[in-house]
Amino acid sequence: MHIAEGYLPPVHAAAWGVASAPFVIHGVRALTREVRANPDSTLLLGASGAFTFVLSALKIPSVTGSCSHPTGTGLGAILFRPPIMAVLGTITLLFQALLLAHGGLTTLGANVFSMAIVGPWAGFAVYALLRRSGAPLMVGVFFGAFVADLSTYCVTSVQLALAFPDPGSGVVGALAKFGGIFALTQIPLAVSEGLLTVLVMRLLVQSSKGELTRLGVLLQGGAKKEAAVR
Repeated sequence: MHIAEGYLPPVHAAAWGVASAPFVIHGVRALTREVRANPDSTLLLGASGAFTFVLSALKIPSVTGSCSHPTGTGLGAILFRPPIMAVLGTITLLFQALLLAHGGLTTLGANVFSMAIVGPWAGFAVYALLRRSGAPLMVGVFFGAFVADLSTYCVTSVQLALAFPDPGSGVVGALAKFGGIFALTQIPLAVSEGLLTVLVMRLLVQSSKGELTRLGVLLQGGAKKEAAVR
């Protein structure tokens, strides 16, 4: 899903950077408030960022100029909400571009928009909707992580289609081509990421009940009720 360095036309690269900037700035403010109000949350914040870094570094070649991989953004979005995940995702993508040659600086805005903005917001929206509908915590976590991953690949497909429309069928034809190729690897990866995120959340429920309750992930009064519905 990381679009490679120099692959997007300069105008497209700049436009995605401009589109991403307000979300990242908002996220920096939200992250600053969270750390100031709850210094103890830094450990869980770091773990969320590390989870994203490790999973999104596992790349599988896919569409020319891009790749398929898990994203790891669903967990952070559920724990700390999408604005903070925009910052953690941007930091992840920046370090991967500089240290791993995964993605790039010119395409950073496009990669941030797909993986650190749209993915977390879409995943969190599905998670929140399921929880409000009475779904068990782990069901919401699975589908939240699944949608965060899959929506990222959908946006990357749109970005590539806009930059490289098909000569005959235009953007729609290119979108069908990019999306179809991505789907072969990304759908199984999204399912796997959902299951892994559930596993991690189960561990957090056991080890960080107080913090998860404060964050609103667990119901007020403890994790026993959540455990009963898993």
